[in-house]
Formats: sequence, structure tokens, C-alpha cells
Amino acid sequence: MRKLVAPVLCAAMMLSLAAGTGCTAKASFQAGANEPKKEEAPPPPPPPAETPKETKPKLGGGISKMAFKLKGFQIELPGPVPFETGSDKLRPEADEILGIVHNFLQSRKDVTLLRVEGHTDDVGDDKANQTLSEKRALAVGRWLVAKGNDCKRLIAVGFGETKPVADNKTEEGKAQNRRTDFFIAAVNGKAVDGQPVDNGGKVAGDLCK
Repeated sequence: MRKLVAPVLCAAMMLSLAAGTGCTAKASFQAGANEPKKEEAPPPPPPPAETPKETKPKLGGGISKMAFKLKGFQIELPGPVPFETGSDKLRPEADEILGIVHNFLQSRKDVTLLRVEGHTDDVGDDKANQTLSEKRALAVGRWLVAKGNDCKRLIAVGFGETKPVADNKTEEGKAQNRRTDFFIAAVNGKAVDGQPVDNGGKVAGDLCK
């Protein structure tokens, strides 16, 4: 009898232990299922993109946005090259006009010589006007060289008051005669239009010095 009781008690204890373990696992599983899910915090919004600042092209500095035009061998400009009165000092607004000439030289590498002509009205002494026209042509040539153009591609010439294009008896005519003109003097090393490269004017100086 004692031999039968011991195995029965042992089996009962094992079943009880197994049942307890199963309950514990079940309770643990159900407890995990009843816990509220933790919501993950949404990622922070990206920083607002910076609005690029509008950059307007600067007037001046020799980088004009205006395209050049040719009339024959002459570069047509929208206005005169402005100087201080009675001086060869360029005014700041001259940069926009001369930028067109700079663009021409950069685009037309076949033009091996560009003539810069200085002209005046007939007010004042003839010799003083001739000297002023030369100095102004030289100042323009130096401006172009300073922008990176080859000095050998430029010739500065003064004509004084000898080549008016309008009546010097009117203020409007005088204003037109006070001018700086730009002419193609040579292409691929050859003079054009059957004219000497200086066109009969007085060479103002060596732009390479």
C-alpha cells in the first residue's frame, strides 16, 4: 500500500506544479496585452527652408547685362561715356556703359584691335580740347585693361574738336560732340575699312605701360 501512495503523491505534485506554471505564464501574457501601447513621439518638423535673397545685378564693375550692337565697325552705345566736367575722370555710372565694350571684347576674340576715340566740343582752346580728348580716350582704355582686356588689343586716340557730329552752336549739339567712340580697327591682325588703325587721330599713349 505504501508503495502505491508514494508514486501517486509524486504525480499529483508534478501536475500541480505544471498547472501553476501555466497560470503564471497566462497571467503574464494577459497582463502584457492589457498594458496601453506607448505612442512614439512624432519626429520634429524640419526647419523652414531659407528663402534665397534676391540678388540684383549690380550696376557697375564693368559687368553690364546689356548686349552690344554694331553699326558697321562702330559699337553702338545707349548713352555717352560720362566724365567729370572738363576732366578725364570717369564718373561711377560710366561702368555700365563701358561694361558693354568689355563684353564685346570678351565675345569677339577675332577683333585684334579696338580704337577708342576721344572727341570734344569747340568750347575753349583748341589745344586744350585736343589734350582733353586724348586723356579721356586713355582713361577709357585703361579702364578696359583693368578689367582684364589685353592692352595690345586697344588703341586710344584723340581728335579734339575736329570731328563734330552735331552743331556746336547749340547745347544739345555740344553734348553730342563730347563723346567717346569705339571702332573695330583690326580683325585677325588686319586693318579694316581701308583706314589706318588710328583713323588719322593722335595716339594718346601706350596702354601697355
